[in-house]
Amino acid sequence: MLADLDLLVIDLQDVGARYYTFIWTMLLCLEACAEQGKSVLVLDRPNPLGDAREGNVLDPDYRSFVGLEPLPMRHGLTVGELARLFRRRRGLDVDLDVVGCRGLDPGAWFDETGLPWVLPSPNMPTLDTAAVYPGMCLFEGTELSEGRGTTRPFEIFGAPWIEPERYAARLAGYDLPGLRLRPLHFEPTFQKHRGRLCGGLQLHVVDRRAFRPVLTAVAALCAARALWPDEFRWKEPPYEYETVKPPIDILAGGPGLREGVEAGADPRDLVAGWDAELRRFADELRELRGDG
Repeated sequence: MLADLDLLVIDLQDVGARYYTFIWTMLLCLEACAEQGKSVLVLDRPNPLGDAREGNVLDPDYRSFVGLEPLPMRHGLTVGELARLFRRRRGLDVDLDVVGCRGLDPGAWFDETGLPWVLPSPNMPTLDTAAVYPGMCLFEGTELSEGRGTTRPFEIFGAPWIEPERYAARLAGYDLPGLRLRPLHFEPTFQKHRGRLCGGLQLHVVDRRAFRPVLTAVAALCAARALWPDEFRWKEPPYEYETVKPPIDILAGGPGLREGVEAGADPRDLVAGWDAELRRFADELRELRGDG
């Protein structure tokens, strides 16, 4: 496929979450171009969620197409920064150039750039979707609906056995920052629980800089498991080309989240346990940027 190319141009809008697979396609392209001696030009785009980071860093033993390199769940990097990071980590001998975004404030959200939002995939229709996705994508590893088949994917979630008001009351006890929870019923038009009435919640982010999508999703998983232990189920493989490991483990970058939820851990303790990983990742980025 690369034989007649001089230059591969990569122009993709990422959404700032480890599970979003555009960045892993880019990594595979970088490796292929390194093997074939082809140059790569990345046209950078803003990270829609700015440069904040949250969540755990993937365990390399749990690499998959929803995570081929150790990144946090919400990574805070642009596609161009990731390309340079991947080249360095993998020691790729590839001619890589990145065209940066003129005037970009790394901490800016997408709607603060003045650029129009063009949905990068069918289930990423708005910036609101992207804001919750670094946490709520974890629901793909369960038998709860993550809202696919509704007009607000990842903002709406639930299952036929969920009692919305009871679920909301349990989550309110965690005092989650930056959001309001609205009990509701919904009926997905495709994928999980298609055509069935589900009880659940909708996330309304009211302070996006205070909002913590990963903490929110972990709390929602813990609450569902605690309230309905007989009905709550993790999704079985296969998932994203992985046929053995549980989908939740490859999404979460290891078994720790699943084991913590099953043990009844406090979601705040689970998330706080990842802080040291985030600090080490930040140190690596400082070293990378110091090298230009």
